Amino acid sequence: MACAMIPLDEQQVTEAAGPLGKERTLPALHPDRKEERCFVTYKPPPEDSSPAQVEEYLEHGKFITEDLDWLLALRHDKFWCQVVFDESLQKCLDSYLRHSPRGLDPSSLPSSPAVADMQRCIHRAVFMTFLRMATHKESKESFITPTVFGEIIYNNFLFDIPKILDLCVLFGKGNAQLLHKMIENIFTQQPCYYGDLDEAVLSVLQVLDTILAKCGLQCEGATDLVDLVLYLCDTCTTIQAFLDIFPAACSTFHCHSFLNRLASFYEVAVPDIEKAVRKRNFDDDSLQEDLWRRVCHARRRMVEMAHLLLLHTCLQPILEGSENIQTFVEELLQHFTTFLPEKRFLLDYDEQFPIADDISLLQQAFPLLYPSSTWSHTLRRMFLNESTSQPLSLRNIHIPLIGRNGAACMISAGELESLLTHIRDLLPDLGEGFLLACLHQYNYSSELVINYILEDRLHPDLDKLDRAMPSCGNCAGNNNVLMVIFASLCRPVKEELPPVLSTRSNVFDDDEFDVFNRDQVDMTRVWKGRRKGESVRDLLNDKQHIAEQKERYLTYETVVDEVIVIPSESGAIDNLNDYDDEYDDTYDINQVGANDLDGDSNLLNRRPFTIPQVLRQGGRPQMQEENIEEEEDEKEDAVKRDQFVQDPALLRERAEARRATMQHRKGERDVVGKPKGQGQSTETLLDRRKKEAHKSRGANHNRRAMSDRKRNKGMIPS
Repeated sequence: MACAMIPLDEQQVTEAAGPLGKERTLPALHPDRKEERCFVTYKPPPEDSSPAQVEEYLEHGKFITEDLDWLLALRHDKFWCQVVFDESLQKCLDSYLRHSPRGLDPSSLPSSPAVADMQRCIHRAVFMTFLRMATHKESKESFITPTVFGEIIYNNFLFDIPKILDLCVLFGKGNAQLLHKMIENIFTQQPCYYGDLDEAVLSVLQVLDTILAKCGLQCEGATDLVDLVLYLCDTCTTIQAFLDIFPAACSTFHCHSFLNRLASFYEVAVPDIEKAVRKRNFDDDSLQEDLWRRVCHARRRMVEMAHLLLLHTCLQPILEGSENIQTFVEELLQHFTTFLPEKRFLLDYDEQFPIADDISLLQQAFPLLYPSSTWSHTLRRMFLNESTSQPLSLRNIHIPLIGRNGAACMISAGELESLLTHIRDLLPDLGEGFLLACLHQYNYSSELVINYILEDRLHPDLDKLDRAMPSCGNCAGNNNVLMVIFASLCRPVKEELPPVLSTRSNVFDDDEFDVFNRDQVDMTRVWKGRRKGESVRDLLNDKQHIAEQKERYLTYETVVDEVIVIPSESGAIDNLNDYDDEYDDTYDINQVGANDLDGDSNLLNRRPFTIPQVLRQGGRPQMQEENIEEEEDEKEDAVKRDQFVQDPALLRERAEARRATMQHRKGERDVVGKPKGQGQSTETLLDRRKKEAHKSRGANHNRRAMSDRKRNKGMIPS
């Protein structure tokens, strides 16, 4: 047997081996200690609910659950021998991670209830197996040295980055906390996984480049649209689930400029894929709907990835007050500025996670950092209207605009802001109203506006305008189009919330010290520290509270223990039978204390009321007189007991009969039998044999249960 308090990697066990049973000593982790058992691989649920396929899946799933339950029931050393040296087990677990249906797969919603129950059982068994594999210490006696544990899981490929990603996407919903502790322990005990994660990020960036290439954006050639959309959706869902469960990985992604690459990919690839899905003719309309749903799902996951990266690499350190806060602020603003050319990505990101809220939060928390920021002015004007201090809306609302030449164009609020930013970066002295008029004149082409302004060849109508004109007022003469544009960019003014003092609720409202609702407070009743003019002796000699308590207890003297009813009084007996609505009949049926050995006098007679010693008159407590007459009456009424002693043999026979009756009633066995020397019956011998075989089930082994039973019945004070 293994020694206690020794790690598993240092334990030695002695086992019998060979046909002769010769003992040998082996390490606790040894291939010869592995049990011979074949684990079957996983197969996904059938898409159609034919009886044959359903029966095959249920039988296959039963084998998997039984094998994994057997594995989880093994001891600590046996479990790790099976995990490390059994290849069929690893193939079974890998097959589930690879083929288990994801959230958007059709097989994730089984049509048969039996299939759904089996899928849940397999799902739970696989998760519990991985959870135990990621735990290096189960108890004080069952544990592995942390460094050795890291080497075991890394060298034997029990966990790798693809497996961890699949674990997050499969088990993240509902098990986020357990999964976070599990992955955190893996990365803590084996830091080599951070290097593998670094290589995995490069692989993810190559995946994005491959998708761009297959979309025909970098090279020509046809591509299978269905596989492309499935590939994109699965990749985005997996990475987002991993970053959400293990935020420490965000720093690794951030080191490779993953956020900027993701925004550029989103801006270029998403519109092309959406266009291809809309224009492609499919034989089955449901396939087109499924692809469109997956594209929308991938868009949301990419935006959530960007938010997680910004949150854990920039916003979280700022809000936690980390060192070099200004560096994080500058980096956050740099990211927002980088997003400006990516209009589609910026609009979708702002719709889910408003950028103006982040900017406003930073400005409220660290107002002194913004004047020194290089990007403050640009982002403040981009996301905040300085004239009204109201956030701008970056919603994807396209406004139809008519240029000077009569050509109609579709432009969004974000695109219009981008044009203004492009011009004012080169010409910061020009007002927004003047630039809006120029854009309207030249069909919203920022290049033409810059060219004509620098060459001083503007339209005569524009030369008459003030070049510092703001973006309000009659900035374009009688043309009201610019006013419509400006009005569409501004969000409606938010209703002011009522003040906190008017909506608060407190137990001390409207009391004599409520300064929020009272204009004047009696300051003579407010002091700091000990009140002036008072001494400790005066405070102790003040017995006013004793007098108040005495008056309260004197009212209890009206209670009488017994009411003597004289039969001659008219109506006295009838009044006793009147119905009392306040009578408590809780214990009428349950006769509390009826089976106790105490006399009824101790239960039914109330203890006479006594005045507390402090409140009694005089210095010494007065002893109440004993009710001698009542005791004498009780003695006279009591029935005199017969003091005759019966025959002991007769008493033993009666006790034996009662015991036999109780044993027969309870189903107990008769193991006493007849006195020694008189012979025993066959039933007694059988009962004795059964008691000897099953005596470990009862006796002193259930003392705790019997103690709890007595406590529940009130026999033992809690």
